Amino acid sequence: MDRRLRDPREVIRDEMVMRDKVLAALENGPLTVPEIAESLGFPVHEVMYWVMAARKYGLIAEVKDPDDDYFQYELVKSE
Repeated sequence: MDRRLRDPREVIRDEMVMRDKVLAALENGPLTVPEIAESLGFPVHEVMYWVMAARKYGLIAEVKDPDDDYFQYELVKSE
């Protein structure tokens, strides 16, 4: 997919739209940011904004012991 480098403000504005897509990508288990980006078809640097926003709002969290060089993120279980 041809995606030009977008203004970060534009990427941040997309966060509310992309939040559900990021969460859906994690429904089958933990993924790294590059894996989420690949599944969504968006650049890693844009997905990083959306993942960090979901993390900030407590929707996702890092898996405690990463298996490789990247942290994996998983859905936070609501009680």
